[in-house]
Amino acid sequence: MFTGIDEVDWASLRHAYGSAEDVPGWLRALASADTAERATALDGMYGAVHHQGNVYDSTLACVPFLFALTAREEVPDRGALVELLVSIGAESADGNARGREAVVAGAEGFVSLTGDPDPAVRGAAARALVRFLDEPVRTLDLLRRRIRAERDDHVLLGLTETLGLFVRRYPAHADAAVDLLAEQSAPPYAPGLRLAALGQLALGAPGRLPADLVPTAVRLLRERSAHRVRASRHAGTDTLVRRIRRLRPSDEEGSRLLRTLHTALGDRVEDRIALLTGQLTSPDPVDRCNAVWMAAGLFRGWRGDHTGPIELLGAQLDTEHDRLREAAGSVLAELFTLAAPAADDLYALVRARPDLWTHRWERCAPTLGCPLKALARTGDPRAVPALAQLLSGPAAPPDLGFEIAHLGRAASPLAPALRHRLGGIPLASPSAARLAAPLLSAVRAVGDGDAVPEVLRLLSGAPDGLGARDAVAEQAIQTVEALGAASRATPLLHALLRTRHAVTAAGALWSADRDAAAVLPLLVRELREGAPASRHLAARQLGRLGPAARAALPELRRTVRSGPVRERTSAAYALWRIGADPDPVLPVLRTAWAESPRARGPIAGYLARMGPAAAPLRDLVVAELAAPRRHTARESGYGGPHDVPEDEALLRACREVLAGT
Repeated sequence: MFTGIDEVDWASLRHAYGSAEDVPGWLRALASADTAERATALDGMYGAVHHQGNVYDSTLACVPFLFALTAREEVPDRGALVELLVSIGAESADGNARGREAVVAGAEGFVSLTGDPDPAVRGAAARALVRFLDEPVRTLDLLRRRIRAERDDHVLLGLTETLGLFVRRYPAHADAAVDLLAEQSAPPYAPGLRLAALGQLALGAPGRLPADLVPTAVRLLRERSAHRVRASRHAGTDTLVRRIRRLRPSDEEGSRLLRTLHTALGDRVEDRIALLTGQLTSPDPVDRCNAVWMAAGLFRGWRGDHTGPIELLGAQLDTEHDRLREAAGSVLAELFTLAAPAADDLYALVRARPDLWTHRWERCAPTLGCPLKALARTGDPRAVPALAQLLSGPAAPPDLGFEIAHLGRAASPLAPALRHRLGGIPLASPSAARLAAPLLSAVRAVGDGDAVPEVLRLLSGAPDGLGARDAVAEQAIQTVEALGAASRATPLLHALLRTRHAVTAAGALWSADRDAAAVLPLLVRELREGAPASRHLAARQLGRLGPAARAALPELRRTVRSGPVRERTSAAYALWRIGADPDPVLPVLRTAWAESPRARGPIAGYLARMGPAAAPLRDLVVAELAAPRRHTARESGYGGPHDVPEDEALLRACREVLAGT
């Protein structure tokens, strides 16, 4: 296995953390009889020799020894070594193709491994064949023979997925592989294998799918689940592991099968909703839990009428299965107002389970629990009593104010408690800004004019004595202005014109006395010379001045010609507010719309406020409203916590544009 290993000058080779002189020890440990020693060695291979997918000269030097290890049946865990070779041969994170060349050169070694006694080795070797043995006719013949001979259900399922990979990798040789998949998608094959075959057909040969794909998939899922549940009941001796699995059941294989099908269906949103409906109404809570997370992927990535699946998510809250309830609450909390169809179920859970109002992490402050958070984010006033109890208690989550803000004026009963908490923040505390930021958001949303003294208290000592509160000064200024109290803070705002908060202070001063001469020079200077965030904000404030900011037109025209999208679009809208001429504005907004999908929300807001003058860009919003994909969608399927509400806000703004034009 290790012939020649000592002849390699490992010290001269490199891995992620320097000299590769430790690599021969790891290679030898991969053959150890000790499980912990093998695991440590494999960690070293992935953590240093193949760190984050990179291929180093030491990685290439390991490839022959890894092939030698996989060929020896007495070596344990060889399936993991085949997977390591597959990873090395994949496209390198740094664009280096040498790893693939090295694995392709030894790919003949995978052929014999497809008949290995170890099922993990057989499955991994078959996948490796398709990727690295550049002989498609021979590869397909090997796969066909392996499928006919294989008796292990998990390997068979992997072979079906490997056939799908073959279809996508070798389209010119795909017909026979597609025939095999079509055969596996029908009786007498087991439900799980049929589901796997349907998923691979959907990815590579959708024309071969049955017309009743969704009902068929749902039926097969339930048949598979019933078999899995029966098997678990007759699993033999009760062990600690089996007891834990009963308490926290999971089905990674089933999740993968259905996720593949959802991925293949792509923009067929109605079919995916129908599939989710079947999953979420399954008798098996594990199937329903998997469906909850797949619903999250659909909601994050695709638009449509999601009322039905959201109602079914709400139905999962009334369950004795903690994992299912937690998953449903977590996904609903991401949806904000879109979760309204589940509001009754959320309220029922909030009312019945006060212990779920907060979530406590070890050694961390409590956070708002998902059911109450989701209810508040829908804007449902039924969240107010529970929030009031938390707000008046000694251990209110620090982020509570951010969630209260989603209730707007419906949270008015909480105003006294918000004022009390805001007034109790120690001004000299290093955490003053962290504690104040959520409360200021809530005070602004509630519109509590009586909280002005508490807000101004946060600005005491300005401009030089704010300390940690400097981080929240802009929020405090915005809150004073939003409460219509800027005139009560004029001296303080003038003092803040000499700080990094000058642009925000200038906007508040303008709202107080409408004196353009007092703020216009500063705003023009910030637009020309300020930091990027200041330039964007200065353009917005100049737009608020309207015709009184005519002196800023030359600098605004310069800004719309270059710079980041956010600056160009805010400057373009300011041009409209000042001069009411759409001709220099609309081309800038059209270009930015195409250039930066994330800018579409603000742009749509500008167009809505421009009214009929925005008519030449009507085609943009018509196309946006017709697009099934969310503008915030990411290829990974994951996203930020505000992606769904941002996209929903864009759609609302687009509808306003159409109404106004």
